[in-house]
Amino acid sequence: MELPDSTLAAMKRLARDAATRAHAPYSAFPVGAAVLGESGTIHVGANVENASYGLSMCAERSAIFRAVAEGERRIRAVCLYTPTPAAFTPCGGCRQVIHEFGPDALILCCCDAENAERRYALSELLPEAFRLAK
Repeated sequence: MELPDSTLAAMKRLARDAATRAHAPYSAFPVGAAVLGESGTIHVGANVENASYGLSMCAERSAIFRAVAEGERRIRAVCLYTPTPAAFTPCGGCRQVIHEFGPDALILCCCDAENAERRYALSELLPEAFRLAK
């Protein structure tokens, strides 16, 4: 999926900014995400950790759930920012949630290194997504 450079730049900026609001006292690994809805609106989220680790929320899911709560039903792209020298991809659980709302979504992974950005089609990261039979 091709998106305008201005949209991708905005998503990267918003994801980086969202990471500054992460609640990551246990991992000290703040992550930010920006999700482009089908409406053209960009929704953001940050990871929120909990002492009971299973109750923690990844930045990508935080942004997607926010988008859904604001009326989106389809997402076109997800931008994930990590404060690292290499870009990270979404975890398996986030990949499945992305698939629910954007099976053809562009995944943009960015970090602090200038030339470390990576782009994927979701199908590259999750080739055998769980689907309900219809």
